[in-house]
Amino acid sequence: MSLVNGLPAHVLLVHVVVVLVPLVALALVICALWPSVARRLGVLLPLLALVALAGVPLTTQAGEWLEKHVASDTLVRRHAELGDGLLPWALGLFVLAAVVWWASRRPAGTATDAAPVTTRWTALPVRMTVAVLSVAVAAGAVVDVYRIGDSGAKAAWHDGFSKTATSTGAEGGNGD
Repeated sequence: MSLVNGLPAHVLLVHVVVVLVPLVALALVICALWPSVARRLGVLLPLLALVALAGVPLTTQAGEWLEKHVASDTLVRRHAELGDGLLPWALGLFVLAAVVWWASRRPAGTATDAAPVTTRWTALPVRMTVAVLSVAVAAGAVVDVYRIGDSGAKAAWHDGFSKTATSTGAEGGNGD
C-alpha cells in the first residue's frame, strides 16, 4: 500500500500506530496490575495488541515507499532508522497482552456468583514478574513511539513553516 486517496499511506497509517501502541501499553499495565480489569476486558486486550502489532510493519512499509519519494536528508533517514525499531516493542506488547489475558481467564466451572473467582496466576512471583515486564515493555514502546513521532515531525516540518506569523487572509491584519 503506497497511496490512499492520493495521499501517502504512511501519513494515514501512522495514526493507527501512534494511537494504538500507547493505548495498548496503558491497558496492558492496568490489566497486569489488576486482574479483575483484565477479566473485564477479556479478549479485547490481545486483539487491540494484535491490531497495533499488524499496524507497525504496514506503516513501516508505507514509510519506506514514502522515503523513496521525498528528498533524502539526515532527518528522513534518522526517522526511518528509528521506525525500524518499533516492531520488537509491539511484539512484546502483544505477547504480554496474550499472557495477561490467558492468565486472567476464569477457569471452567468457577464462574458462578456464589463461588469466588480465582485466576490462573495466583502465585505472587508470577504476577509480579508479568507486571514488571509489562511496565518495562509498555514504557519502552511509548518512549519509542514518541521518539519516532518526534523525528518524523521534524523531518516533515523542519523547513515547512515560518516561525513568525504571516498576515494573509481575512484574519491577517492589514488594519481593514
